[in-house]
Parts: sequence; structure tokens; C-alpha cells
Amino acid sequence: MWTSFLIAVVVLLALALVFGGLLGFASERFKVEGNPLVDQIDSLLPQTQCGQCGFPGCRPYAESIANGDAINKCPPGGESTIKALADLLDVEPQPLDAEHGVEQAKRVAVIREDECIGCTKCIQACPVDAILGAAKHMHTVIESECTGCDLCVEPCPVDCIDMITIEPDIRTWTWTPPVPQIIATDRQGASA
Repeated sequence: MWTSFLIAVVVLLALALVFGGLLGFASERFKVEGNPLVDQIDSLLPQTQCGQCGFPGCRPYAESIANGDAINKCPPGGESTIKALADLLDVEPQPLDAEHGVEQAKRVAVIREDECIGCTKCIQACPVDAILGAAKHMHTVIESECTGCDLCVEPCPVDCIDMITIEPDIRTWTWTPPVPQIIATDRQGASA
């Protein structure tokens, strides 16, 4: 009895090794190389996956930009992202396209839990799985995961989701470097 069990285990291990080796070989042999420019563009986008640009997420928008689409369709990224994309692609920065929205401060969704009916519509709408809960039970937002995309607000049938602006604190504050000043000098080199 034990011998037939051991034979079965050895055969399964041998099959696993053979198929694992074949899969490893195939993954290296038939590897599809990605476009490094798309990866660079995608790293500059805010990763909110909000769809305000007209694409289902940041990666498809990055692919479209690499193919020549406009760089000014991302309201969550705002002016800083447009400037970074313009620098990367060596093009002129353009103002944010108002058709896609306006730049806003970083926000997160907050569910008023005592009003939540547990319908799960917000969970289905969240592109980054930042909402925790189950059917017929209260839901809550994992604030560290929320990108502030605002997609959960509209489907809520009881209107219990608020978008709250995140005020900078010691963990989120960033220093904005000063703009270099050019000092005019006369011909002898003295400051004007």
C-alpha cells in the first residue's frame, strides 16, 4: 500500500518538475518586451485609476500618451504631472484640459458608517479595492489605499460617502523647492 502511494507521489513530483521547467523555458523564450517609455510615463501618473482621462486606468492612458495622445487629461495629477510628462517627452506643457475635470487637492472617501446600508455598490465601483465591507453590513474606507477618485460617491443609494480633503501633516507635507532667481549683471560683473 505504501509503495503505490510513494510511486504516485514520485510520479506527481516528476510531472511537476517537467511542466515547471517547460513553463519556465516558455516564459523566457516567448517573453514580450514592454515599451520602457510607457513604463516611465506610467510611473509619473498618479495611479488613481479614476478614468477621468477617458481611459480605464493610468496604464492605458500612458500607452496612449506614448502613441502621441495629449498629456493634459489627468486632473488628479494636475499641473505637476503635466510638467513632468512634458519634461520626459520633450514637449511644451499644456494647461489641464477642463473637459476632463479640474485639479483638486488630495482627497479621500469617508463613509458615514451609521447611514451605510451595506449595498456593496461602492465596493464594486472602487478601482483600487479601498473599501472594506460585506453585503448587508457596514462598509468603511481604508484611507491609506484610497486614491480619491470619487467613483464610489455616485453609486451610493443613500448618499453616505463624503470626499474629504487631506490636510498636509507631518507625514504628507512636502517641501517645494524655490524657483532659481536670475540676477542681472553689468559688463564688469557687478550685480545690478
